[in-house]
Amino acid sequence: MDWWPAYLAIGAAVGFLAGLLGIGGGMVMVPMLAFVFTAKGFPPEHLMHLSLATSMATILFTSVASVGAHHRHGAVDWAVAKTMAPGIMAGALLCSIGAGFVPTRPLAIFFSCFMFYAALQMFFEVKPKPSRQLPGPGGLFAAGAGIGGFSSVLAAGGAFLSIPFLARCNMPLKRAIGTAAANGFPIAVAGTLGYVLQGSRASGLPEWSLGYVYLPAMALIVATSMPLAPLGARLAHRLPVKPLRVLFALTLLALALRMAWTV
Repeated sequence: MDWWPAYLAIGAAVGFLAGLLGIGGGMVMVPMLAFVFTAKGFPPEHLMHLSLATSMATILFTSVASVGAHHRHGAVDWAVAKTMAPGIMAGALLCSIGAGFVPTRPLAIFFSCFMFYAALQMFFEVKPKPSRQLPGPGGLFAAGAGIGGFSSVLAAGGAFLSIPFLARCNMPLKRAIGTAAANGFPIAVAGTLGYVLQGSRASGLPEWSLGYVYLPAMALIVATSMPLAPLGARLAHRLPVKPLRVLFALTLLALALRMAWTV
């Protein structure tokens, strides 16, 4: 069976939902890729690594488009983003390499737990409250390392951690969102590099893999996710987003249960 329509559909869904609801694509992309890779008969021991790495690689492209849009609106605090970048890259590189040593099943359970957490936050619309000031360079490096590390293992652009952290440090929410978008690129660079390096040691990977990154899926997902994201963003101003967020949160819970049960 030719699976290219499935990758195009995943990209379309991820791009549209990211624009409509402002969510990270990894929450949708990783479980969908895991289901497709399972159906294709990819080695079970590499399923989660391939899904995480391929999802992370797509962020290389989508983060550029995202941060460009925020920069044009003056919503990126580049001084904070540049200070956090070294820690982000160090954490993302080390943790993506470390993820290669973790078997598929524990990775799937960890990712499923994160999906439950994200779904509950979305369902109850949990919003961070300002409670402190931004730390100095050392604190921003440490925060970046934690954000980069978790994000690389979850194949996420880091917004789910960066935005609450920056908002709690009294950064205006729109500026926190734009700065979190800027954090996505160094996470993607270092995380993808780690998965490529670690995957180069693995045996039995499918053809057209660069380390753990499955290139055909990455290319087709990027091809449809990037043009669909602006459409979702435009519709966000016309559709009732709150019930859609509730529906999506319930969908995430279902995907998390399915992945934890089957992978």
